[in-house]
Amino acid sequence: MTDPRDLLRQYLAQQIALGGRVVTLPEPVGSPEPAPAAHAGPPPSPAATPSARTEARARPPEPRGPDRESGGAGKQERTTRARWDVDLPPIPPPGIVVPAPATDLFESDPIAQAPFEEVVSRIHACTRCRLHATRTNAVPGEGPLDARLVVVGEGPGANEDAQGRPFVGRAGELLNDILAAIDCPRETVYIANVVKCRPPDNRKPQGDEMEACLPYLHRQLALIRPKVVLAMGATAAEALLQTRSSLGQLRNKVHDYRGTPLVVTYHPAALLRNPNWKRPTWDDVRVARQLLDR
Repeated sequence: MTDPRDLLRQYLAQQIALGGRVVTLPEPVGSPEPAPAAHAGPPPSPAATPSARTEARARPPEPRGPDRESGGAGKQERTTRARWDVDLPPIPPPGIVVPAPATDLFESDPIAQAPFEEVVSRIHACTRCRLHATRTNAVPGEGPLDARLVVVGEGPGANEDAQGRPFVGRAGELLNDILAAIDCPRETVYIANVVKCRPPDNRKPQGDEMEACLPYLHRQLALIRPKVVLAMGATAAEALLQTRSSLGQLRNKVHDYRGTPLVVTYHPAALLRNPNWKRPTWDDVRVARQLLDR
């Protein structure tokens, strides 16, 4: 045997007999027939051949269970959003009552008599507190002036400060999802904050900062005259209800803000930190949604 390839096949057959791997030798260019694989023992099964393994990898896995059809129940369960009006929580008992201020024809604060456009202009030019010195943009709020629902948060964050719009970061995306889930898409809701300029490092607004900014929010709410106010977070609840009670004490009640029902729930940013609060928030916003239909 003088053919080098035959000698190599013999050598490989010996190695396979000693436990080596099967090796297929390529044929020289122009060879009419493929070279046989050198192997010991019975030929490998079709499933073990390279072509079979390649075909198996290319073939998509078979769907299982009810997902086999595009309209299967399993697929519907994954894509169908839960209805907000199923298994509704009961309307909670009354809470704090914040009466409307007495009418004063000689009101010294011009904000209290300003039309909406002037309120917005004054916010952009405001220097009432120290927060104006570090802001990029003031954030008056946004939404239709005939909104039935007004959402109030604490204050702008970095994204809001950069864009001049409320709730545009990750918390804003979550808020959009919450509003859509109760059939109140963002474009139908007015969204504002207690303070209109970003506190440094996203700290909680200080008392004098909130006091300086609250006249803007009070005037916005007086002009919009919503059917329900949703206070998201302890700062918004504290400012609107004039209380130091905790958020836990203020939830599960329907408060009265100057004649308008007010519901307190968690801020979306808090939900990103603690997903366990999503379920109680879902109940809170569905209470607010029920009040819209009353």
